[in-house]
Amino acid sequence: MLNETHDPALRSWVTAANDVAGDFSIQNLPFAVFRRAGSDDAFRCGVAIGDQVLDLGAVADSGVLQGLAGEAVAAGREDKLNTLMALGAEAWSALRLSLSRGLREGATQQPRLQACLVPRADVEHQLPARIGDYTDFYTSVFHATNIGRLFRPDNPLLPNYKWVPIGYHGRSSSIGISGESFHRPMGQAMLPGAQAPTVVASKRLDIELELGIFMGPGNVRGTSIPISDAENHVFGICLLNDWSARDLQAWEYQPLGPFLAKNFATTISPWVVTLEALEPYRVEFQRPESDPQPLAYLDSKKNRAGGAFDIQLRVELETPGMRSAFLSPAHICRTSYRHAYWTVAQMVTHHTVNGCNLQPGDLFGSGTPSGPGAGEAGALIELTDGGKNPIALPGGESRAWLEDGDRVTLRGWCERPGAARIGFGECVGTVLPAPAP
Repeated sequence: MLNETHDPALRSWVTAANDVAGDFSIQNLPFAVFRRAGSDDAFRCGVAIGDQVLDLGAVADSGVLQGLAGEAVAAGREDKLNTLMALGAEAWSALRLSLSRGLREGATQQPRLQACLVPRADVEHQLPARIGDYTDFYTSVFHATNIGRLFRPDNPLLPNYKWVPIGYHGRSSSIGISGESFHRPMGQAMLPGAQAPTVVASKRLDIELELGIFMGPGNVRGTSIPISDAENHVFGICLLNDWSARDLQAWEYQPLGPFLAKNFATTISPWVVTLEALEPYRVEFQRPESDPQPLAYLDSKKNRAGGAFDIQLRVELETPGMRSAFLSPAHICRTSYRHAYWTVAQMVTHHTVNGCNLQPGDLFGSGTPSGPGAGEAGALIELTDGGKNPIALPGGESRAWLEDGDRVTLRGWCERPGAARIGFGECVGTVLPAPAP
């Protein structure tokens, strides 16, 4: 499925897009919602190119794009990406191709498109879509086993895990955009030695490194999306931090799973990278031969050949003490989404096999894609063995769990020889003290 937009030799007349270490090359072209920071301007849709944002509403008004691409860019006048998401893969691809051609060195469209640029340093973001529903999956067998070992030492991996993509319905109202700060959550917890639970501020606040998967066209209620068509319903992928209160979770998660331990905050990055941009980074979906193989509705030759993506992921932690001492954030985790036990297509298909209707702008959390090696775990509960072995940080500090003022940054990117680097930007969140009683 590679095409001219993936050519690693392409260069843009936006000079910063040619930085081989940058996130937003001409081969990427991710989408977001933005306006000039501090202004009363209406939010509108944009595309990142180097250190600039291409205002899609302004591009539409310029008349530079025609046909299906012109129809797609007209959706950029809106304050969310939902209308563009609903148009489908053919329209997204047409828009991507037209923008790629217009942003290349020597393009005749340069003067008109140049007038539509806004420096990325001068903008602020909102959520990229109206998120009607949010489903959080659990797609790393390594993460599931590590967590299970802590919560259920005698039965760490439940028998259904290798047969069915596990997920639960999350809270869409508390999803926020990168750069947000949120209060430490309150909730019931059973403290060591106590005979009854008490309401406390969580003392075991954690991260969960994930990807966010935005849906495009949905399906009619009562119908399902076959795995052969599933990716045509996926608009793109962003970074997602599924903050977790582990002490609240340990008390409440049985029999129905997490509730207050998860619904207080989820943070996503503003830039949504399309599946088309990620084509050079597809890898085989593999299962150990000794494991159960996917049931027929979750299996296809296409999914096995390239249903997984090698997206590199990293977590950085910065404490107030590190900031005051001008120390760089500590890198506490590095992993890849290729470790996921279930693919994006399998999540979409399973979500709808019972007739559940998806809608443009719905969001999936991928689950924490922890890997098999040391330092590849995407949550503090795994990295610290349930808090028993705190992480050493610069300046002599350590962390078993997040403390007030701590700032967490997620980063994601794809790179390999023979392909242009594709970046996701960053997903940043800061912990505030619990609200006063």
